[in-house]
Amino acid sequence: MSKLPNLFKNNREWAASVNAIDPGFFEKLSSQQAPEYLWIGCSDSRVPANQIVGLLPGEVFVHRNVANMVVHSDFNCLSVLQYAVEVLQVKHVLVVGHYDCGGVRAAYHNSDNGMIDNWLRNIKDVQFTHRAELMGLATDQQRIDRLVELNVRSQVAHVCQTAIVQKAWGRGQSLTVHGWVYSLLDGLLKDLECTVDSQEGLEPEYRIDC
Repeated sequence: MSKLPNLFKNNREWAASVNAIDPGFFEKLSSQQAPEYLWIGCSDSRVPANQIVGLLPGEVFVHRNVANMVVHSDFNCLSVLQYAVEVLQVKHVLVVGHYDCGGVRAAYHNSDNGMIDNWLRNIKDVQFTHRAELMGLATDQQRIDRLVELNVRSQVAHVCQTAIVQKAWGRGQSLTVHGWVYSLLDGLLKDLECTVDSQEGLEPEYRIDC
């Protein structure tokens, strides 16, 4: 039975290289966790949160799932969000999608993907809401890329609609929610300019009296 010795070798080399640059790094890291950022991203292995923004372990609190979704019935995501906001006191929530997302592509097409179709239904709702805009684009690839962006914008709204975030704003906590997209082709991030930092950025129907 393989115990993946190559990964343990890589781990030891990585730990040694970090210690060579910053002796005592891991000792300091183990004593506290005080990130300023919560990253809500896709599970895709090509999208590593820390490396993309050039931050070290301990500087980004991370939640990942297929297609970077924030679903109001997903207690895993909501628990991460609550811990990040209320305990870690992060200052920024980064909702980060990526072009050529397999989850978004699967949702766009009507093939049978098995159980995951229940999860992808949330993206199909975004597709349905924006169907006129999407069908105005020339190619499937353009529509999928735009659906990636629209999905991120939708998830930013979902983050802001939670009682977790609105209560934080209500007690005067500094908290900003951002929507970004990462390109696998050049490694660059795109700001979708849908940043929200207060209840005023929400439609009245979604505001909670805190």
